[in-house]
Amino acid sequence: MKTIDKRTLIIAALALTAGLLAGLLIFGGRGDTGKDEHQHSVETTAETVWTCSMHPQIRQNEPGDCPICGMDLIPLENNQSSETDPMSVSMSPTAMQLASVSTAIVGRMAPVKKVRLNGKVQTDERMLYSQSSHIPGRIEKLSVNFTGEFVSSGQTVASIYSPDLVTAQEELLESQRIMETQPQLFNAAKEKLRNWKLSDNQIEEILESGEINDEFPVQADVSGYVTRKIINLGDYVRKGETIYEIADLSRVWILFDVYESDLVWIRKGDRVKFSIPSLPGESFEGIISFLDPVIDPKTRVAKARVDYNNPGGKLKPEMFASGVVEARLVRNSNSLVVPKTAVMWTGKRSLVYIKNNSDAGVSFNMREVTLGPALGDSYIIESGLQGGEEIAVSGTFSIDAAAQLTGKPSMMSPEGGPVMTGHNHGAMSSEVSEVLSDTQQSDRADNTSAISRAAKNALEPVYDDYLKLKEALSDDNPEDAKKAAVSMKENLARVDMGLFTGDSHNIWMKFSNELNDILQHAPHFSSLEEIREAFRLLSITMVKMSESFKPFSKTLYVQHCPMADNNRGADWLSTEKEIKNPYFGESMLTCGEVTGEIR
Repeated sequence: MKTIDKRTLIIAALALTAGLLAGLLIFGGRGDTGKDEHQHSVETTAETVWTCSMHPQIRQNEPGDCPICGMDLIPLENNQSSETDPMSVSMSPTAMQLASVSTAIVGRMAPVKKVRLNGKVQTDERMLYSQSSHIPGRIEKLSVNFTGEFVSSGQTVASIYSPDLVTAQEELLESQRIMETQPQLFNAAKEKLRNWKLSDNQIEEILESGEINDEFPVQADVSGYVTRKIINLGDYVRKGETIYEIADLSRVWILFDVYESDLVWIRKGDRVKFSIPSLPGESFEGIISFLDPVIDPKTRVAKARVDYNNPGGKLKPEMFASGVVEARLVRNSNSLVVPKTAVMWTGKRSLVYIKNNSDAGVSFNMREVTLGPALGDSYIIESGLQGGEEIAVSGTFSIDAAAQLTGKPSMMSPEGGPVMTGHNHGAMSSEVSEVLSDTQQSDRADNTSAISRAAKNALEPVYDDYLKLKEALSDDNPEDAKKAAVSMKENLARVDMGLFTGDSHNIWMKFSNELNDILQHAPHFSSLEEIREAFRLLSITMVKMSESFKPFSKTLYVQHCPMADNNRGADWLSTEKEIKNPYFGESMLTCGEVTGEIR
């Protein structure tokens, strides 16, 4: 019994020892495993994420090439914890360089704008005269027989037979016989003839000869050109009735059309430099002496008048004139001015990106601004910016695209949105997704194409209207030409700027602004010459845009007329090789040649 108890105790002791050793090994191993798992978790969290500087939506755990553009991927900088503003967009110096982002300090200046004016030479209304007959009777002779003839003051322009004047002469001769006894009658008879504009010399001739004249001459009161001949030989005229209208052209007016949108720039006293297309190589200058206080309800323009001394008669009424005013805004003598390329315009909002420098690096914040009048390549900023702030002036769309892809406030999404990564393309709007898809396909298919298929489709109506405008001018049809210009302006406004990505956005902004500046007055075009001048300027931009984007579905031929624009030459676009000159129409329809081809 004792032997059994001892053996049992030995076995139990051995079992206990073995259990302790096993437990130590097991628990010790689990402790090391937990430590290793923790370390592995730390390593996984700190793993580098690789992205593309031009396509921030790309996220990869390993380095390599961008699947969209093939560029080398770069490490993703995690600056979220260091950003003072979670709504700002951070950009590394490398990304800014690749995206062609440049900045400038906002400054103040006296805004100056070159306002282009079109007008005509007109007769000075103060130099217009009516040559009337002071004697009732019948026209027996006409010394001036056609409009445009020059007459001098005192020149005989017509002769009149007047029964009343015959009677008045008889009364004068009768009163002469009794003038010693009835001097009042004699003086009254002479005064009656003076009222009919007979001179004292003519009256003395009648008294000395004692003969009655059947015809009396009508003498010109002023010197000038006959602008209207109202009577003909044999007509009967009443006392005071106009027989000629005479204009003194030694001084003329140039009446310029000032469109409603430009009235804020033009004021009395501004100096105008102008040229006359029919007098090439010559330039003229004058001061605005009068500005219409009301706007024509049909044309929506006011007239600005320039007085010009014209002693040699070089400027003739109805000549076309083109003028330029370097206008200054009096009320905004010290305004904030920014380049147009800095402003992103959505149609309802105008946005700029403010640059911020901090220890964490460079970041940009979107800010809405209120635009004032345009200054050609710049805008006046009414509110939203302060002098000394630094803004992006190029590459703004690249910054905005980065904001969209990282879920920050952007042009298309003012409130921001979910972060865009390589795994949630479905979160994009269908429009943005389509643009990105078209851009990628287009870049792979044809490296010369700078815009997406959707952007090309949006520009088709603009090109169609341009070609209709060209055809109407070739046919000398101002009404259809004006309709095409107005339609082109409207279709241009419908083009969505969001369809242009990358550098093409800034390029499109430049082309769009140029076209809008030319077409802004399309509803007020009043003559073929005015429309043709606008078409010439349109063609310059359309040719550049076609060469940059190649957006039209058909081959375009660049055609040139060396005689257009006062022999300086001008281009236009056509879908046919056949020349139909829009600058001269039927008068020289086939003048020109094909100088280029845009496939």
